[in-house]
Amino acid sequence: MKTLNTIHLNGLRAVEAVARTGSLQAAAEEIGVSASAISQQLNRTEKQLGRALFVRSGRGLQPTELGTRIFERLSAGFAELAGAVETARRQDECTLVVSVAPAFAAKWLIPRLSRLFSRHPDILVRIDTSTRLRDLAQSDVDVAIRLGDGDWPGAASELLMPQDIFPVCTPAMARGLETIADLKAATVITDEAAMFGWEQWFAAAGVEPVSLKPGARFSDPLLCLDAAICGNGVMLAWQLLAGDALANGQLVVPFDIRAPSGLGYFLCTEAGARPQRKVRAFRDWIRDEVVSAQPPDQVEKSAS
Repeated sequence: MKTLNTIHLNGLRAVEAVARTGSLQAAAEEIGVSASAISQQLNRTEKQLGRALFVRSGRGLQPTELGTRIFERLSAGFAELAGAVETARRQDECTLVVSVAPAFAAKWLIPRLSRLFSRHPDILVRIDTSTRLRDLAQSDVDVAIRLGDGDWPGAASELLMPQDIFPVCTPAMARGLETIADLKAATVITDEAAMFGWEQWFAAAGVEPVSLKPGARFSDPLLCLDAAICGNGVMLAWQLLAGDALANGQLVVPFDIRAPSGLGYFLCTEAGARPQRKVRAFRDWIRDEVVSAQPPDQVEKSAS
């Protein structure tokens, strides 16, 4: 392998292309350079080898006996290189990189991934858990799912699930919350990264805001949820985050009032780009999953 360091790879590529196509011009068009550049590469390679590889005649360039033997080896070698590049390209075409916040990944996406794999067994998925929307044009991320208002620079966004907000707590704690005014004696669990606040919920309830007692603060909504399940206080949640805990009875909604947050989970792709097949497949799959996860009455409203 060390002997390859003495010969420029572009020169070997030029030798192979000229021997196969039979002319400088045809080789130049294939490689994407000028015919004079191909000629210079051939001359340089012959000097580096110390042997002539082509005979120049009125009929063009004809490989010498040595040139013919080298061409056969080069042809096989470049075929292997082309195969390696194609393997990498196929891997890239089949691997879908999904950037998603940890809460959405844990509570919604991961439990459903097996259905994506059953529907598209040729697609590999790599999950990039992050709360920051990366530049889709300058990264390897194909699809991002984000909670927000749908307005992100450089991203085309499609609303998947609008989210309402509401208080949640343990059943034991809920027994002491007969009226909204009782919240003043409750401890609040705060999500420091939240894009909404209690004032929105109190406004939807049509009452003056109540000051809850300060409690634990977290920068991750999943930790807020765990704290609420452990009975550490009341938190302002949304359906995707708290759905499982509500379904299994770990948490309850003490007041039957939900406030529109003005936010939702959006599917984001690069703005202005034509989606690849793997992106279209994921988009169609997640649309179907969102519809199937909705209660029948919401499906009817969406269709009307």
